[in-house]
Amino acid sequence: MTQTTSTELAVSLTGAVKAYGSVRAVDGLDLSIPRGETVALLGRNGAGKSTAISLMLGLNEPDGGQALLFGRPPGETVRQGRVGAMLQDGRAISRVTVRELVTFIATAYPEPLPVDEALELAGLTELAERRVDRLSGGQVQRTRFAVALAGNPELIMLDEPTAALDVEARHAFWHSMRMYAARGNTVLFSTHYLEEADDNADRIVVIDRGRLVAEGSGEELRRAAGGTVVSFDLRGRGSEGLGQLPGVTSVEIHGDRARLSSDDSDATVRALARADAIHGLQVTAVSLDDAFLTLTSRLEPAGSARAASSPRLERTR
Repeated sequence: MTQTTSTELAVSLTGAVKAYGSVRAVDGLDLSIPRGETVALLGRNGAGKSTAISLMLGLNEPDGGQALLFGRPPGETVRQGRVGAMLQDGRAISRVTVRELVTFIATAYPEPLPVDEALELAGLTELAERRVDRLSGGQVQRTRFAVALAGNPELIMLDEPTAALDVEARHAFWHSMRMYAARGNTVLFSTHYLEEADDNADRIVVIDRGRLVAEGSGEELRRAAGGTVVSFDLRGRGSEGLGQLPGVTSVEIHGDRARLSSDDSDATVRALARADAIHGLQVTAVSLDDAFLTLTSRLEPAGSARAASSPRLERTR
């Protein structure tokens, strides 16, 4: 992962709004990304990730608010070759080699990255002479990454770049991305894979229903969602008063087992011990999955169907 190298903003969304009919896909979104940072947009399907990226790239105009790249309108910055992108839509081109495709794209930019360098960064040197339509799924994604690098961009945006890839292909892709980021470049990628965000980003931005829900490192998001889970067997006892125990931020009851989110697990456990209620005690860190559900549930109306059945994000396998 990279570290921020400058206070200049590579990406700035200010009060961005984009609606499709009565649906606000992006709803007053504020997002700032300094140069040199790798940021993950984390959210479930339909959260507004792709729409937000389309506004940043100038593919759509915001209905309200503003989008800037390096302080300039997105279209202008893209034409200068300072921005590369990998979007979800795209297909392999027949009867051209990887090298031919990357070379062709590079000619469209004023100061392109040397083709051999783009191929090396994308992990494609040994596949340079292979036809694009004969590549595996993971190799195609790396080819699309090389195409995005062809203009020698300072910023690259990746919209769910590893969707449908197997574990080996994902690892290869993220290795390539980290090599690019290590040069001091800025990376923004959207994902609904928890570990991808945690493992590859300096900062995670959680969005839901087009709004920014929370941001920070994976550990910071876990702490914001309660930090620790204290669970134990009720053994027929009621759950009254559990929410008032020291440190407890939320209470869940599953059958005869209580699950307490706590921001001070030591104080919570001591209170349970005094009440002789520590049978089958377990103290575990909140997972990023649990943190996401806790943070996004704060946007949901109490008792809503969506709040009651919010889908978990996917874990990489």
